[in-house]
This record gives sequence, C-alpha cells and structure tokens, in this order.
Amino acid sequence: MFERDFQEFLRYLTIERGLSPNTADAYRRDLEDFASWLADRGIDSCRAVKREMIVDYLENSLSERAMEPATIARRLVAIKMFFRHLEEEELIPTDPAAVIESPKLWRALPEFLSIEEVDAFLEAWPADDDPLNLRNRTMLELLYASGLRVSELTTLPLTAPDFDNRTMRVTGKGEKTRIVPVGETALELLQRYLREARPFLAEKNPSSPYVFLSHNGRRLNRERIWGIVKEAAVRAGIHKNIHPHTLRHSFASHLLANGADLRVIQEMLGHADIATTEIYTHVDANRLREVHRKFHPRG
Repeated sequence: MFERDFQEFLRYLTIERGLSPNTADAYRRDLEDFASWLADRGIDSCRAVKREMIVDYLENSLSERAMEPATIARRLVAIKMFFRHLEEEELIPTDPAAVIESPKLWRALPEFLSIEEVDAFLEAWPADDDPLNLRNRTMLELLYASGLRVSELTTLPLTAPDFDNRTMRVTGKGEKTRIVPVGETALELLQRYLREARPFLAEKNPSSPYVFLSHNGRRLNRERIWGIVKEAAVRAGIHKNIHPHTLRHSFASHLLANGADLRVIQEMLGHADIATTEIYTHVDANRLREVHRKFHPRG
C-alpha cells in the first residue's frame, strides 16, 4: 500500500537527515499505524489522504485508545514530516498535514558545527594523490562551501561547474535549478579532482555524466557519502551526531551569523518557502544567547 513511499521516506531520514535507526523505526511504526487506520476505511494511497482524515485519526482513533498526549504529538510529527517530504519530492500536489498546527516544541533546531569544528572536520581527510582521498575531500568541501543536499551532490553532472564565474548549476527538489557560488578552496579542489582523480575512477565507466564516482566508475550513492562524513567526524575527534545535512546547516548558520541576508540564504539553499530558512534565525539566536551567557560577567 504505502510501503514504497514509507521506505523512501525512512531512507531519507537515516541517510540525509542522520536520524538514528531507532528514531526512524519509531516513525515507521507510527506511520504503519496510520496506514492501517486508513486501510480500514478503504484508503490505499497517500495521494487520497485529506486533512480531515488526519484530524479524524488523531482526535477520534487515538483518543478512543486512550493514548497519552505525547504519543499523539509524536504521531502527528511523523505524519507531518512524511507528507512534507512527499510534497517536496512532488509526489503529491499538496501537503494535507501542512495546516495542522504543531506545538513549537516539536520543531527541533538543527545541530551545526562551529567554524573551528568545520576546519578540523575538513582537514581530517587529506587531499593527497590518492584518487579516493581527493574525491572525498572535494565532496566534503563542496557540501559545506555551497550548502548542497547530499542528493544534489550524488547527481551533480559534469556540466554543473562554471569555473569562470565561480558558480555551480544545481538541480534540487522538484527538478528546480539554482545557481550556487563555490568558494575558492572548494573550486580549486574540484578542478584538481576532475583533472587528476576522476579520469582514474571513470576508467571502467568513461561515459558517466556524473562528477563523483565510486572506485568502479558508478555514481556515488547517498549511503557511501553518509559513511564518508561519519568517518571524517571520527578522524576529527568530533562527537556530535554529524551527517551530510549537518554541513548544510553549518553553511546556512555561518552565513547568517556573518550578516548574510535571509532571502539570499534561501536562494542558495533552494528553499521554496522562506519559513523553512527562518529556522536558522532561531539557531543564531541560540548561539548569541550562549555567547552572552559564557562571556558576559552577568550572563
């Protein structure tokens, strides 16, 4: 019934958003319960779900089973995240859960790295003559320098970089294209990777149109990039739960902290709605409060 959509959503949570297997499994159980409730009413497609059905499920079905408010809240979070993901991927025309209000508590602020942690993280992977090392360092630099989603990195075509203008054409969610700037360090590494490492990796698949390839010439997948990010964090001695999206969060947070306009950040991230980008204002406010508490004599 909903199985294919569920599996892709859970894969997105674990690979791109870095949720633990236990958390992803909790979302799966919540969504399976909702799907079972829908099936009993003859609904067998995500595209047929209406707002009223979700409200009915929450208010009637869950209350009849005397579930705790915290459980009901968690179920709504799972449903909202699931349908938001489907809408962003253009698998449904509109999100039926979008107008169902959630308490502010449920909107978790993204974790990000300090500038010092980013430096240690990137330098943990040597940009030496080994093709795989050079590939990995280049990917990590691009994730942070341009705020790319890991799905955008895996599908980055050879036609994307514009070295003359120091930009890159990126195709994001919904096949929407945007132009993102590329920092000097990342640009130099990308040029070197394309010149020195990629020809070696492409020997078994010379017609591949993608920038980043595996050792056998195939397009690098999200799981492998996730593993490279995790290994870089271990090498750098960083104990936070780092995943590819952490670098995207860090990119946006550092831009905002240094005075970048929120609308510009929205454009670079490829957010359709400014409200999605505004979460970084809350992150920055938290950072400012922490600095004040730490350094002010009456903090």
